[in-house]
Amino acid sequence: MTQTSTAPPAVSAGRRAGGVGLAVVAGVALAVQSRINGELAVRLGDPIGAATISFGSGLLVLAVLVPLLPAGRAGIGHLRAALRAGHIRPWQCVGGMCGGFLVATQGLTVPTLGVAVFIVALVAGQSSSSLLVDRAGAGPAGPQPVTTPRLAGAVLTVCAVLLAVGDRIGHPSALALAVLPLLAGLGIAWQQAVNGHVRVVSGSAMVAGLLNFCTGTAVLLVAFAVSVALGGLPDHLPRGPWWLYVGGTLGIVFIALGAAVVRYTGVLLLGLGMIAGQVTGALLLDEILPGAAGRPGWNTVLGAFLTLVAVAVAVVPARRAKT
Repeated sequence: MTQTSTAPPAVSAGRRAGGVGLAVVAGVALAVQSRINGELAVRLGDPIGAATISFGSGLLVLAVLVPLLPAGRAGIGHLRAALRAGHIRPWQCVGGMCGGFLVATQGLTVPTLGVAVFIVALVAGQSSSSLLVDRAGAGPAGPQPVTTPRLAGAVLTVCAVLLAVGDRIGHPSALALAVLPLLAGLGIAWQQAVNGHVRVVSGSAMVAGLLNFCTGTAVLLVAFAVSVALGGLPDHLPRGPWWLYVGGTLGIVFIALGAAVVRYTGVLLLGLGMIAGQVTGALLLDEILPGAAGRPGWNTVLGAFLTLVAVAVAVVPARRAKT
């Protein structure tokens, strides 16, 4: 309670703007991860197996790295002490379950829906949930009112993404599958809020990331066991390029940056910044490495620009209020 009540006054305009900038970087990492995990799922022929490989690789990196760093060891100790003292609840340590579900939906839906529909559904869930999570004060930045500029920024973001990918939504029969990324988007906002609390009490974004990968991998292992029981193991691991197996590392970037800056931005601004990064990252990927949909059109470029405008609409009034 003390942390959530004292955090908002300490946030300067520069830290808030810097946090939004880092959120954009995290969104670019998520866009690249979505492309990689979707490709791995297609080549492996097993979406759940691909998600487990991606999350498991991130867990392996952090499980080796965190204990080697003094800050990591100290962070684990601080988290244990906070749990014993009741400064953080056990349910606030399982945000990684939502991350595991997000990675699973990437492999399950992107090959069928395409990245376009996936991003629209994810953004719709993330924007609406972020408003509610901020209003409830679930994040370390404390309660954030649903002001007109914040609501306008969220609505403009959804409209911008619809404009960016509207010409690629051509399979209405498959839209029922979009419920999965919609639910994943709802979970992302809550995950970012509780990750911020773990970051505050532990003093380490890497410890928050390690906890996320532990819980997310546990969920995916259960799902993979069910998948194997029903359909058997995949025939072989893909022998494709090395980048097929770096999705977990990009997930570390996404989770760690989000946990580090949410106390300065709040959940909504963090989400909007990440959405801007996702759309612009996907735009750059389609321009540099065109997929089946070809190079982006004018509407995609305009939609990407409008996502940046939406972030500015939401963040500028907050900066003025501080002054």
